[in-house]
Amino acid sequence: MLNFFGVLIPFLLIHIICDFYLQSNKWVEEKKTHTYRSSVLYLHSLLHGIALIIPALVLGIHWRSIVCLVTIVAISHFVIDLWKVTTVNGDKFSYFIIDQALHVLVLAIIAFHMTGGLTIDTILQNENFSNCIMIIFGYLLILKPTSIVIGSVLQKYPISDTNTNNIGINGLVAGGELIGYLERVLILTFTLVGSYAAVGFVLAAKSIFRFGELNKSNDRGMTEYVLIGSLLSVVITTLVGTLMAFGLDVKIK
Repeated sequence: MLNFFGVLIPFLLIHIICDFYLQSNKWVEEKKTHTYRSSVLYLHSLLHGIALIIPALVLGIHWRSIVCLVTIVAISHFVIDLWKVTTVNGDKFSYFIIDQALHVLVLAIIAFHMTGGLTIDTILQNENFSNCIMIIFGYLLILKPTSIVIGSVLQKYPISDTNTNNIGINGLVAGGELIGYLERVLILTFTLVGSYAAVGFVLAAKSIFRFGELNKSNDRGMTEYVLIGSLLSVVITTLVGTLMAFGLDVKIK
């Protein structure tokens, strides 16, 4: 019997190749301009379906199943892409995530149907299931919840109106949140693999680029504001990562 991930991973590989490497920017723009009248939209969708014949043959899937596979993937890809190119503000990152999630979901459902070997009981009984849940929980915890905590703490240290003359406060806050997300993801990842030296590298790199401009502004209040937020981000993420590392029995490198 075929393995679920043994089927899904080759399917995802074909999806990535067709959607990102075999689709030029010209194709993308043409789909946006002509929508359902674009021949490129039909060609791109059909390419996704036909390309899956390669892994299907390697996996020894029956030809009838291959025909169904090509048909379902081609049609579903057409519908999803058509929705995206006809949606207002479809270029936003959130729509890109939804678009890709839908494509992956279709492939996952097909792989599940073809294998039938992955059940809820099988997942729950897997020895790595609890570790995966812990890791997912950790990453979710350090993103939005941690940002809310940091924002609540920083409310006690408001920036005066005169500070906004030197640095755009809205840009600082918006950019700082994104930088914080990326920073915490890197710190947690390095902590979970036991590479604390890499965590130090991340902090050093951020300090050079983040605080350099602030120091030039001669605005001590703004510098302290950013420094407090950064240190809170680092401390919370390091504590979460360290606790998770103990639970996962990660060795320090």
